[in-house]
Amino acid sequence: MDRVRPVFYVSDGTGITAETIGHSLLTQFEGLRFSTDRLPFVDTADKARDAASRIRAAGNSSGLRPVVVNSCVDPELNHLLAESGALMLDVFAPFIAPLEQELGRTRSANIGRAHGMVDFDTYHRRINAMNYALTHDDGVKPDYSEADLILVAVSRAGKTPTCVYLALQHGVKAANYPLTPEDLDAERLPEKLRRYRRKLFGLTIDPVRLHQIRQERRPDSRYAQLDTCRREVAQAEALLRREGVELLSTTHASIEEIASRVMEHLGINREMF
Repeated sequence: MDRVRPVFYVSDGTGITAETIGHSLLTQFEGLRFSTDRLPFVDTADKARDAASRIRAAGNSSGLRPVVVNSCVDPELNHLLAESGALMLDVFAPFIAPLEQELGRTRSANIGRAHGMVDFDTYHRRINAMNYALTHDDGVKPDYSEADLILVAVSRAGKTPTCVYLALQHGVKAANYPLTPEDLDAERLPEKLRRYRRKLFGLTIDPVRLHQIRQERRPDSRYAQLDTCRREVAQAEALLRREGVELLSTTHASIEEIASRVMEHLGINREMF
């Protein structure tokens, strides 16, 4: 059996930047097995030494040289981490020198700056968007006048996690509406949605995958039966296409991809926070 190579995402902040870039890199190498671990807030020499020890131990255990995707900005911390013997990949290194030359200024090595809360307005926009997503989840509150977008799909097709991601990462007020059997039998959008047609985006999913998800939630129920899933998905897709609502399958798409495609289609341009 192939050995599993240890990979560490190390940062003096949250580690989100290192993990996001590292994950994107690892997906380019099919057929290899990796074990990944995030080490955030490595912002002192002692923490860097502890991290190096942990990385070195993982390498000895696996018999493979560890890989470190690193977003620490302090050279001293990076030097201590390199004592682990791992392959060190600095996510900022390829870009800093060209930027310094172009901008005529050296960078400020501010620890944890990438995900620091530096703008209270954007922070509050995220919190407000999150509150909106929670209070407008699963059609609970049908007033969508303040919504930036409304996701429409059958139950368990990925609406809620996508709305939460849009709120936390982009400050987008995203509501979602589950198409009920009554909606599907009516063969038209509910009145509460028709007035917001320009905000609608439809999600769909492979019926077999939907069956698996529903089985975990309500095992052996009629709701989870494969025939039920097939019928609901077919009806929902036909309804949304008939109503001219853009449709995207979530079966093999990440939440990040779903969110990006939704925003692109609806013309919503928001920076990631």
